[in-house]
Amino acid sequence: MDFMTAVKHVFANYANFSGRARRSEYWWFYLFNIIVNVVASIVDGAIGMPIVSIIAFLGLIIPGIAVAVRRMHDVGRSGWWLLILLVPLVGIILVIYWFVQRGTVGSNEYGNDPYDAPAAS
Repeated sequence: MDFMTAVKHVFANYANFSGRARRSEYWWFYLFNIIVNVVASIVDGAIGMPIVSIIAFLGLIIPGIAVAVRRMHDVGRSGWWLLILLVPLVGIILVIYWFVQRGTVGSNEYGNDPYDAPAAS
């Protein structure tokens, strides 16, 4: 899955918290999120108010959480495991570890393996 396909797929599933997400889908969207936030910060610095950053945050928070939940489903965990991020240091290490791993091969309780079917564009 390439950059544009991943971003389109995440926005097509804007608030879809069911199913599974490939590693590439999550990480390409994460890169997109970083790029948007850098651009928003530059624009905010130019105008002297954090308006664009607030709009970017509000526009990206739901799809970001949704793709993270679907990524957790891909590794066979409930999306509620994301709350472990509230535990300092240990939480971020565990979540990154899970997000970089290959998902469950074949079907799991959250759906079919996203590698078995062609990516939706």
